[in-house]
Amino acid sequence: MKILILVGTRPNFIKVTRFKKICKERYPNVNIEIVHTGQHYDEKMADVFFKQFDLLPDHFLNIKVGSPNQQIAEIMVRLEELCANIGKPDWLLVPGDVNSTLAGALFANKSGIKLGHIEAGLRSHDRTMPEEFNRILTDQLADVFFVTEQSGYDHLMREGYPEAKIHFVGNTMIDTMVAFSNEIDNSQIREELSVANQEFVLMTRHRPATVDNKEELTKLFDLIDHLLVRYKIIFPIHPRTIKNIQNFGLNDRLEKAKGLICTEPLDYFSFQKLIKECSFIVTDSGGIQEESTFVGKPCLTLRPNTERPVTIDIGSNTLLPFDINLLKEMIQKIEMGQYKKGAIPKMWDGHATERILEVVAKSC
Repeated sequence: MKILILVGTRPNFIKVTRFKKICKERYPNVNIEIVHTGQHYDEKMADVFFKQFDLLPDHFLNIKVGSPNQQIAEIMVRLEELCANIGKPDWLLVPGDVNSTLAGALFANKSGIKLGHIEAGLRSHDRTMPEEFNRILTDQLADVFFVTEQSGYDHLMREGYPEAKIHFVGNTMIDTMVAFSNEIDNSQIREELSVANQEFVLMTRHRPATVDNKEELTKLFDLIDHLLVRYKIIFPIHPRTIKNIQNFGLNDRLEKAKGLICTEPLDYFSFQKLIKECSFIVTDSGGIQEESTFVGKPCLTLRPNTERPVTIDIGSNTLLPFDINLLKEMIQKIEMGQYKKGAIPKMWDGHATERILEVVAKSC
């Protein structure tokens, strides 16, 4: 059996780190090859992750920078060329909800290749998010659904998918956190950023809905000013965010924020160390909601919705509108020890990869 796993962005690299190792140990007659589309293409956004995980992709599609339409089309063409050269796989596995995910799903459907969707069934119910369409369409094309949380199972059942094809396996992102826990603990990032003995807040902000708007970015600096009274802030700035700060003429706010430590995108071990040891997190990310839940760290997610409700219902995440007064109240709860403790969701135990491979291997 041959399985291709298609990845294109940093969050998706993190979800596939265990497949080759587990497959080699348990299924010697199954061959897994990883295909990197190039959707995230520079060293800091891609290569450094592969080096840390010792996971060199088997094939690089090297797609060009372009619009979503251009990238999706190019991925499909390059995948067709690749399979003509290496042979048609039995399965294509696609994680997540990015453009590479949808491109792979479309290719598999048109090529008669079985498709497995990792993180199936997640829904934000927000159709202003491009990722929501990617999730829905990928599920409509999938043959098998690998679910990370109860909401994913519930959505798929409500949408009429066959229960026999839905597999509650857990979260492969957590598999990576467990497997590389020693490397995370040994990271020296706090010393490198001179916060070894200081309280700090970890902040990220990158979604178009939140950084492509001057008013939203101005509110972000108001929050930063409030936090800096007590904390250092570590802010790995996404290229999109720094570009818009410059375009909207907010560089002066950035320069005046003493105690704000801005970095380029960080490697995986460094970032996970900061999640584990910060006082709390302010973000608009999806994956960080899950990572913070696993380590029990308070996470304030500034979005109107989330596709990962288990992080709120069970975990340590709270969804908030960007209201400075509400944020101050929640931060005060954290400081006074009144914030919820949270728990680790079902099957987030470091073994989701094994469960996925067991399902696929049985299809031989």
